[in-house]
Amino acid sequence: MIATMPDLHVSWTDYHDLIETLALQIYDSGWDFDQVVCLAKGGLRAGDILCRLFDLPLAVLSTASYGGKDNRHRGQLIFSRDLSMTTPNLGSRVLVVDDLVDSGVSLERSTAWLLHKYGFYIEEIRTAVIWYKACSTTKPDYYSQFLTDNPWIHQPFEKYEQMSLPDLAATRRTPQAV
Repeated sequence: MIATMPDLHVSWTDYHDLIETLALQIYDSGWDFDQVVCLAKGGLRAGDILCRLFDLPLAVLSTASYGGKDNRHRGQLIFSRDLSMTTPNLGSRVLVVDDLVDSGVSLERSTAWLLHKYGFYIEEIRTAVIWYKACSTTKPDYYSQFLTDNPWIHQPFEKYEQMSLPDLAATRRTPQAV
């Protein structure tokens, strides 16, 4: 018999509270970093909030590994060719941000990718996630919540992955053009 994993449903309020908890944990550590790199898509929102709170530049590394029915099938990890950033160079003390660490593969390979592509700028990398699952082979430097039962996390924006524009149009009124 195959055991099913439990589900964790997260509201927008809880989601933002967990990101603020993560920010305070990083702040309380006293670590002086100069760049936030978020792993997109999952780390975009957390990375955006952290870069605003710490008043630091944000770079985005686009990654993809989940797909299939309900986005629950982990496949091959794919990286963008380069970072997207507005600064001329990457910072030397980099905080890598993602929403969660599940297997640990994405976080490990992302930091390796950064060191391979931008290592001549980097002196130190630390990692931060909202959720750290017990099944992970990698422990992040900072995390808001440790999950011992490895749940499937339903984040508040997940509904948009299941929604089409015709579905949205059918449920909402759009203003008429003047």
